[in-house]
Amino acid sequence: MNENASEVIHLVARLKAKPEQRSALFDALKAIVPDVRKEDGCLLYDLTVDRDDPDSAVMLESWRDGSALEAHAQAARLDVLLAEPLHLQRLQQLL
Repeated sequence: MNENASEVIHLVARLKAKPEQRSALFDALKAIVPDVRKEDGCLLYDLTVDRDDPDSAVMLESWRDGSALEAHAQAARLDVLLAEPLHLQRLQQLL
């Protein structure tokens, strides 16, 4: 794979579940992971949980470029399960 490192977008996405919706959120996220990993431009899509806040799912993501990320962002919305808005931390690899 000859990905241009300057165009690759790395993300940390934090999704904080409403306490009564934790299972529903985590089940929904587990269900979409295999399909998201097949999306054009998806380089990494891993579901983790915050050890210090078990109501928070943390997605570790890498996308080929902005257009691949934008296409992914049009996918299913889980807002009704969240206690607070989705928090995205956009990263660029230095080395």
